[in-house]
Amino acid sequence: MRTRPLKVALLGCGVVGSEVARIVTTHADDLAARIGAPVELVGVAVRRPSKVREGIDPALITTDATALVQRGDIDVVIEVIGGIEPARTLITTAFENGASVVSANKALLAEDGAALHAAAEKYGRDLYYEAAVAGAIPLVRPLRESLAGDKVNRVLGIVNGTTNFILDKMDTSGAGYSEALDEATALGYAEADPTADVEGFDAAAKAAILAGIAFHTRVKIGDVHREGITEVTAADIASARGMGCTVKLLAICERAADGASVTARVHPAMIPLSHPLASVREAYNAVFVEAEAAGQLMFYGPGAGGSPTASAVLGDLVAVCRNKLGEATGPGESAYTRLPVSPMGEVVTRYHISLDVADKPGVLAQVATVFAEQGVSIDTVRQQGKDGEASLVVVTHRAPDAALSGTVEALRKLDTVRGVASIMRVEGE
Repeated sequence: MRTRPLKVALLGCGVVGSEVARIVTTHADDLAARIGAPVELVGVAVRRPSKVREGIDPALITTDATALVQRGDIDVVIEVIGGIEPARTLITTAFENGASVVSANKALLAEDGAALHAAAEKYGRDLYYEAAVAGAIPLVRPLRESLAGDKVNRVLGIVNGTTNFILDKMDTSGAGYSEALDEATALGYAEADPTADVEGFDAAAKAAILAGIAFHTRVKIGDVHREGITEVTAADIASARGMGCTVKLLAICERAADGASVTARVHPAMIPLSHPLASVREAYNAVFVEAEAAGQLMFYGPGAGGSPTASAVLGDLVAVCRNKLGEATGPGESAYTRLPVSPMGEVVTRYHISLDVADKPGVLAQVATVFAEQGVSIDTVRQQGKDGEASLVVVTHRAPDAALSGTVEALRKLDTVRGVASIMRVEGE
């Protein structure tokens, strides 16, 4: 074993960063044995130096993150501060000064991953980011390495624990959205400002990263169609249950049937209770990968939290340190296919549409005519009504999303349609 330690700098010491620092310190002997050299934490950059950080030597604390990554003797920089800046500048500065980088920054990777990979390649450094997607679940490395010789056609999963907890509580307890969100906040699953989670931004960033790796092309967060869960109602959950389904916020990345393009989207969807993702409860994550040779693979586990995310960070740290000792680098960006990302309108899906209609003869015929004129085939129809008002629930066969959107707009113009109560896609069949 080499006796000279590999020097590690830590950027950020919040929930994840403090857990990373603790493990690096308390598991030093095990990490050294696995890597082949000791690992020494030589600096921790923070914004609030006065905060007490148990188990971390105060002498390591600094507010000058730039000076830390510019030292020139750092082997690996671990970035867990999040956001676009200053993280982007700090990471590129680390590359320039001889350090490889382990990051958990999904937002930055989804926005500017190509530039970061280019900088890593230019300076001969590693960029690893297992912790950026699905917490402790090994997913990035299997896609980048284990399935590197296979053709991945689809990635379908639950990649946000907060929204899964909320939807699960709505399903199992009958709670409304606001009530379930309050419980998630009280338990620490939701932030004080839950927008990134409940509006789908977090899941969209992860979908962009997964699509890029899976399909060997560049996908940015702006390419991902995004819908959140704030409009999901107790009535939607009940309708799903009546169909033998449940509602999940899904990240779906697909290769087109002709192989000429890809799609990436995040939105709530009804999935059959028979689908493995339907049984993913509370704040857990799960991702289905469909590959040509390997078939269907499922990855399941805790998708967030200090310890799970730190586990993924430490796994990357061990891999990067081993590469350092071997004077090698791991896999970089693979974007050779240069596949375009198709807009949501071209995606083929099924829809569950609930309409408030007048309870009188001929309404169903009018609605069916609209679907026919838009080229959308109806799978099932359920109608209930009394006292002059009725509800009409239509489930379609698969059709382009643009055609389904056009159908909804046409339905709104019918005098007999009082309103569109809910619209939700149906997946997993």
